Amino acid sequence: MEKENFSTVTEFMILGFPEFPGLQVPLFFLFLLIYLTILMGNVTIITVTCLDSRLHTPMYFFLSNLSFFDISYTSVTLPKLLDVLLRKNYHISFGGCFTQMYIFLCLACMEFVILSVMAYDRYVAVCHPLSYHLIMNKKICILMIMGTWIIGFLTPVSYIILFPQFSFCGSYEINHFFCDFSALLKLSCTGTSIIQRIVYVVCVFVGMPCFFSTLTSYVYIISTILRIRSTEGRRKAFSTCSSHLTVVILFYFTLLWLYMRPSSVQSMDENKVITVLHNTLIPLFNPLIYSLKNNDVKNALRKFFYQTLRIC
Repeated sequence: MEKENFSTVTEFMILGFPEFPGLQVPLFFLFLLIYLTILMGNVTIITVTCLDSRLHTPMYFFLSNLSFFDISYTSVTLPKLLDVLLRKNYHISFGGCFTQMYIFLCLACMEFVILSVMAYDRYVAVCHPLSYHLIMNKKICILMIMGTWIIGFLTPVSYIILFPQFSFCGSYEINHFFCDFSALLKLSCTGTSIIQRIVYVVCVFVGMPCFFSTLTSYVYIISTILRIRSTEGRRKAFSTCSSHLTVVILFYFTLLWLYMRPSSVQSMDENKVITVLHNTLIPLFNPLIYSLKNNDVKNALRKFFYQTLRIC
């Protein structure tokens, strides 16, 4: 079969969910509702964090950044999926596909890093409460967020460098709901061993350190909480990190479910469903988890809605 160089490709086709031909319109309204709820929930978290002076702390500074990443995460993928489902506009330009893939990978890396940063913040708050404001000062918090953005933007650069060297043959149909990296690899006629090695290197030097730093933080947090003698003291200490721990478990559980299953039992359709759950449910649940399990956020939300109703 004759190969076609990547540079000559002008567009791809994003198939979305062709396995459900009779459910395209219901799926459109479902994902539209999910997207609007994600926007509303995360924008609300960012707004109350900025307006309420009681939430001007490192924990909520990082939370507002997480909400921004969640909004961006879904805004990169869901609008195109909605277009596919409603108007059957499957086509996406080469540049659009390439940009979507790069931004999505950037935001995925940022999410890894910000969760580990938030875990470290909770570790300092629980294990070193007297030194918390000294360690987690404004300068350190800004440097941490800057590091999150820098790591996020630089990590996928190696993919960007290698992808123009790829060739594609046969179908340009992407069996996914966005320009997923793994789905594009399946369309390539070129050997993918080099880029797969780079993926493993990125996992080793970015993904694994983030995972183990998060895990280490919570090992110390839990051991510290268990040494607290009073039940009330343990409850208060655990309440400071329970929301973030719930988010971390949800985030890593879906990733492990997606990537740690044996390749022999994986299929693109199944991976696509798991990916859409990971990309929509986590940004959807994050504001709910933080608002339902955190008294400071609940009080700020009550104050915000009360003032909003008075203005109206």
